[in-house]
Amino acid sequence: MSGWFELSRSSDNQYRFVLKAGNGEIILTSELYRTKSSAENGITSVQTNCPLDDRYEKKTASNGKYYFNLKAANHQVIGTSQMYATLQSRETGIASVKSNGSSKTIKDNT
Repeated sequence: MSGWFELSRSSDNQYRFVLKAGNGEIILTSELYRTKSSAENGITSVQTNCPLDDRYEKKTASNGKYYFNLKAANHQVIGTSQMYATLQSRETGIASVKSNGSSKTIKDNT
């Protein structure tokens, strides 16, 4: 089963999306958007940018865990991964975004 996007509303009436892998695990989380259409544009940006290696910014958190940001061509962060214990698990996470991020399935939970 391939992945999908879930679009939801936060408690303060902003919008966000997550990208889920085929097993239902969240692999990318967006920032908060003021409008639903902006969040939908964020999903389109993930679909466009996820195949491109240079769009992944690999980072290390202050606690020593690893994560990544997916960035658009304008260098804006589109989404952020979970924290990973190892470099290899972060690479696996990037591979998962690459394979699931082009999904056209959007579950609208707004």
